[in-house]
Amino acid sequence: MLRDARNDEVMVATETAYAKINLALHVRRRRGDGYHELETLFAFVDAGDRLSVQPAERDELRTLGEFGGQLTDPFGNIVMQALSALPRAQGWAVTLEKNLPVAAGLGGGSADAGALFRLVEREFGLPDDWHERAARLGADVPACVRSKTCIGRGTGTELVEIASDLAGMPVLLVNPRVPLGTGPVFQGWDGVDRGPLPEGPASEIAQQGRNDLELPAIALCPAIADVLAALRDTQPWLARMSGSGATCFALHDDTASRDAAAQAIARSNPGWWQLSGSLR
Repeated sequence: MLRDARNDEVMVATETAYAKINLALHVRRRRGDGYHELETLFAFVDAGDRLSVQPAERDELRTLGEFGGQLTDPFGNIVMQALSALPRAQGWAVTLEKNLPVAAGLGGGSADAGALFRLVEREFGLPDDWHERAARLGADVPACVRSKTCIGRGTGTELVEIASDLAGMPVLLVNPRVPLGTGPVFQGWDGVDRGPLPEGPASEIAQQGRNDLELPAIALCPAIADVLAALRDTQPWLARMSGSGATCFALHDDTASRDAAAQAIARSNPGWWQLSGSLR
């Protein structure tokens, strides 16, 4: 438990903000409020950003890590918004180690908020309406709070947890280091409903599903096509773009093939960001 500094026993609590990937993402229609109805299969990688918290007189946020410098407005950061959204008995000083690229289709900010929710839950518990509070922060945040394989519907906030037959599967994430905003990608969707998610276990949904945002994302960021081609050249079980891009993922049958793929891509494209892990 975290304790107040006056007790001379201050402990730091830590939590991983697990990278979110969309194993499939089907866009069904545009809504009148500007959002989109979608169906997606969320999965989470066993690595990502890192949060640490300790008691403080008031809430504060410090960022570090490879991508920490890209968060130019700490008080507008979703982590601070999450802090404000949750009741606590004390202020918290939060350190965010930003290892995931920003605007990358990995739900990085949502994952950070989800990790903060879990830290608050561990110390104080969450209010009964935590799901609604999380959804107000962002459509991916409720899924990121639990960080378990699930199907998301509506704007992504209507969640159904499913058992995953992909847990433990090696995964490689690759990003061409090109930030890509979600809004322009959704605006580029052609409006064609290509059908719902397939039914079945997670592996079948992933294999038979698709990402309807790949084409509009590639139109805005052609490097995504290069990343996908490079990943598919390594003969993975599945390669696809995550979310609205530009990060793409490849699932492999074993760690040896994943690691060989990571090494090959690092040699051919040394400027690309990558992360190796396994599905939770």
